[in-house]
Amino acid sequence: PKRAFASTNNRNGGSRTVGSSSVHREHLKIDGVGDWTNVLNPLLDAHAAIRANDLEGAYEAQSSLHSALNHALGSCKGNWLIPALHVVCRNTHRTAALADESVSLSTGKRNDHAKLQNAVTLLQASYSKTLNDRVEMKPNEPLSEEGSKKVGVLYIVNQLFCMYFQLNTLRLCKNLLKPVESRGIHQMGTMGEMVTYNFYCGRLNMFEDQYELAEENFDYALLHCHRNAVGNKKRILNYLVP
Repeated sequence: PKRAFASTNNRNGGSRTVGSSSVHREHLKIDGVGDWTNVLNPLLDAHAAIRANDLEGAYEAQSSLHSALNHALGSCKGNWLIPALHVVCRNTHRTAALADESVSLSTGKRNDHAKLQNAVTLLQASYSKTLNDRVEMKPNEPLSEEGSKKVGVLYIVNQLFCMYFQLNTLRLCKNLLKPVESRGIHQMGTMGEMVTYNFYCGRLNMFEDQYELAEENFDYALLHCHRNAVGNKKRILNYLVP
């Protein structure tokens, strides 16, 4: 699609300062898609904040970017945005964790994971928008303007699993399992996504004393784990080997 890209200053006639960097406002329109200014500018702000070592500012910009992309996903047809959504979900998770650590170190207080808890709500919104897409999901479906957004579900679920474990809110994992498994989505992801999903399901089953189910999950994860992913294999074997 054709793009219209222009650099503009902010409404006050200048540029906005993020961290120690001066960031000009940008304007981006894509024919047939719409105005992406609300996605582009937070992305630039996040990069500026990272360069300034301002992790709190980076998370604030990242959360704005994530919210804007969630909105864009809901208004766009097809699943062509899913790869970008996955990157944003991962970066929101990581930036939130780093920002929480930064606040804890600077204040000397216990890490309350406030940013990570906020990030959970953003990923939950991404999960809902992909899961509730009305287009039927087909295995190995290519990304297109007609494809189902459900192809993005399993990756986001895995990110949420990781965040719930970090926050010790394992009860929330159950809210993800039934919708995903009732639709068979847990069997239609990439191999990496299915390995990760089984790893977390195994950990959940262990917490619930469902050891046989946990062993099945870990066996699947170990068998299908990429041969070069030595670190991941070690993590799986930590639960399989007494």
